[in-house]
Amino acid sequence: MSPTSETAQGGRRLVIVESPAKAKTIKGYLGPGYVVEASVGHIRDLPNGAAEVPDKYTGEVRRLGVDVEHDFQPIYVVNADKKAQVRKLKEQLAASDELYLATDEDREGEAIAWHLLEVLKPKVPVHRMVFHEITKDAIREAVANPRELNKRMVDAQETRRILDRLYGYEVSPVLWKKVMPRLSAGRVQSVATRLVVERERERIAFRSAEYWDLTGTFATGRTGDASDPAAFTARLTSVDGRRVAQGRDFGPDGRLKTDQVLHLDEANARALKAALESSAFSVRSVESKPYRRSPYAPFRTTTLQQEASRKLGFGAKATMQIAQKLYENGFITYMRTDSTTLSETAVTAARAQVTQLYGADYLPEKPRTYTGKVKNAQEAHEAIRPSGDRFRTPAETGLTGDQFRLYELIWKRTVASQMKDAVGNSVTVRIAGTGSDGRVAEFSASGKTITFHGFMKAYVEGADDPNAELDDRERRLPQVAEGDRLTAEEITADGHATKPPARYTEATLVKELEEREIGRPSTYASIIGTILDRGYVFKKGTALVPSFLSFAVVNLLEKHFGRLVDYDFTARMEDDLDRIARGEAQAVPWLKRFYFGEGTAAGGSTGSAAEAGNGDGDHLGGLKELVTDLGAIDAREISSFPVADGIVLRVGRYGPYVERGEKDAEGHQRADVPVDLAPDELTVELAEELLAKPSGDFELGKDPQTGHEVVAKDGRYGPYVTEVLPEGTPKTGKNAVKPRTASLFKSMSLDTVTLEDALRLMSLPRVVGQDAEGVEITAQNGRYGPYLKKGTDSRSLETEDQLFDITLDEALAIYAQPKQRGKAAAKPPLKELGTDPVSERPVVVKDGRFGPYVTDGETNATLRTGDSVETITPERGFELLAEKRAKGPAKKVAKKAPAKKTAAKKTAAKKTTTAAAAKKTAAKKTTAAAAKKTTTKKTTTAAAKKTAAKSATDE
Repeated sequence: MSPTSETAQGGRRLVIVESPAKAKTIKGYLGPGYVVEASVGHIRDLPNGAAEVPDKYTGEVRRLGVDVEHDFQPIYVVNADKKAQVRKLKEQLAASDELYLATDEDREGEAIAWHLLEVLKPKVPVHRMVFHEITKDAIREAVANPRELNKRMVDAQETRRILDRLYGYEVSPVLWKKVMPRLSAGRVQSVATRLVVERERERIAFRSAEYWDLTGTFATGRTGDASDPAAFTARLTSVDGRRVAQGRDFGPDGRLKTDQVLHLDEANARALKAALESSAFSVRSVESKPYRRSPYAPFRTTTLQQEASRKLGFGAKATMQIAQKLYENGFITYMRTDSTTLSETAVTAARAQVTQLYGADYLPEKPRTYTGKVKNAQEAHEAIRPSGDRFRTPAETGLTGDQFRLYELIWKRTVASQMKDAVGNSVTVRIAGTGSDGRVAEFSASGKTITFHGFMKAYVEGADDPNAELDDRERRLPQVAEGDRLTAEEITADGHATKPPARYTEATLVKELEEREIGRPSTYASIIGTILDRGYVFKKGTALVPSFLSFAVVNLLEKHFGRLVDYDFTARMEDDLDRIARGEAQAVPWLKRFYFGEGTAAGGSTGSAAEAGNGDGDHLGGLKELVTDLGAIDAREISSFPVADGIVLRVGRYGPYVERGEKDAEGHQRADVPVDLAPDELTVELAEELLAKPSGDFELGKDPQTGHEVVAKDGRYGPYVTEVLPEGTPKTGKNAVKPRTASLFKSMSLDTVTLEDALRLMSLPRVVGQDAEGVEITAQNGRYGPYLKKGTDSRSLETEDQLFDITLDEALAIYAQPKQRGKAAAKPPLKELGTDPVSERPVVVKDGRFGPYVTDGETNATLRTGDSVETITPERGFELLAEKRAKGPAKKVAKKAPAKKTAAKKTAAKKTTTAAAAKKTAAKKTTAAAAKKTTTKKTTTAAAKKTAAKSATDE
């Protein structure tokens, strides 16, 4: 049955999708007999806390939201913020004759559809409607060919959800008790954090090695041209047949991995250079090989994230947000996929565009097929590609900004995947010469020429290494033959130092997780977003840097929950979940084994590998037992890391700090460590420098009026001064006395502040005087700077010094001026970052009310935890703006005034006794009755029209 007005005349069909944006697009493709509503994501889930759990559940069930004693039965509740939407869906369903569940065709989408069935309890025919692109033809095809709900996919998603709940709700409290409150642990989140921490450990342990080599510029003696250069450069590769050491020959400890190579130091390199400067050189060999490069497969989720990071500077989260909008608005196919397969329709469309844009010479005889699929693939969707049976070129889409750039990337990759190989030649030339000291040195140069660019005309993949040569980069060498004599125009000695392993970026972390088969590729963006939001990782440029907090968390997990963050264990757990999804293993026996262990499980049954259907079964232990006995976990030990003899870094509840000696012991020193300091930058020298800074309380003297001691301190929110109250002063209760306290001005510091300064600061707020009506005006120092206050009217002051010297006349003059909300003189930017590649506007860092932020004049993005004005790079600034644009404008809070107005009208209606009021009341009753009935033909009154109008407004 196709969705036309003719076929829909026999009834009313309700179609439910996840998002309002998708609903709006699909609504345009269906006839008037279809109502399209959004569930707005999940309508039901495990409870977020005990308060959401129904009263009949107690104990562990209430805490976990899962009844582990009775086959791990989940307790589902309708989310508080979704109750109104559920009510609306029920009303729409009551007036419909058929229900189409059109959520995404993946495990999560299937689970949302199942939850909708469970909550709505439809009494009309139900159809599962699936599609991979939002185009008119695809939507009509989906309506005409629905399927049944896939319960196996639902079970697989439910098992994952329960597993992740047990993992998070059992392990996270251990972190709260032993590391810091409000931390979280997660099955993939914790493993991803461990990868980043381990890379930083490698950088900390790394010892740089110095090595030297030579570079020569050799000339053929001929007049060169573009195809036959007159000169070329080559690098020293061996001396007397012994290969010269390069960076790859050194281990992370700075030592050579083998003694078979020659390690040149500066003295030997310069001596060899001098010996070769007057030598004769000749071509020892020329090796030529054919070069062929095939096009890259179309995008799947992870490769799209990686390439968008390399080419566009987008984080994984921003990429998925932008792709979501492109999908919902009908520009690309579904963006969560593990498959590189293209449909026959897509292949035909891509080949047509190859011929149209590049000519028949670039089109292979047969269509290219890509069947590669990651091991932990979710559902077999098509690869990510432009939607439709004819691809719109980027110029035809009307898109702008980030959406245009990402669509263009997807479009180019898809078209290139159906083009011919690039072909050419690669050449290696070896040059030899004998030095005045008798040593024979061999230099080598490699070149590449492309005779037919093929797919490279459309697309070339980026590289994670910024120094790597891209596939389309040519390097032409002169046309030389073995025995040809060459002249050394210049020989230079070059010094190098080995570099520590590069930190992960979002792109390389996604690649690493996928290669280790950890988690599902479709969830990587949210995993990376979580570890950034939790403060386990922060960004410096595009690099992911672990915080000291993450070191403590990973240290605890490795020592006491080793299996849970073991890479192989996590990958095998993913295999088990996939077996459950395929029906090869049962969920309940597997969960019992995971949670209760190998012995007797809840209810007396055993959790053997055979019963669980898990094959070897040797990797599942008892989570419950692991989190029960915490006595062996020394909180201080797992949060302490030696820096040098006597100096230890500790992760405390209020942040990291370095410490020498024991607390309260003689010579004890302690100093806070900047939260945005990369762990590998905490050297012994820096630790000594931090400890040498003044710390603790600075006794400034006694207040001559009160006799109380006045001290200066460095607190969590900056330096401040306070008075020390006598012993016995009540600190709580109605008679409690609070010490006077004041923050230091920006121009002050702990080691220069005086008692006089402190007393002046603590005298604030200062009474300036009264206005003509007797209202008091005070000068105060607040969170956002100095200001005047008169009743509820506040006015900003320009400098902190004005707090003490502003006169009443000056204050009255300020209040005489009209208040300019938001029109204060603009502050100069804190930093300039260059031109944004999307908006092409200058990007600067500014200081705002809620802290520093980046802006291009159109979009503002607040700096995140770990970002700072001093260290933020242009690339990081552009990425923050891209993420903000991807989110779209902030949603406005609905005003409550109309509701009050409605209530007022209802009250007035009750009090009115006129005939008109009676008719209105009757109409309301008719509307309510009509809404409860399942038929739709009975409401033809004005009240029904009013209800319909309201429903349209609510969508």
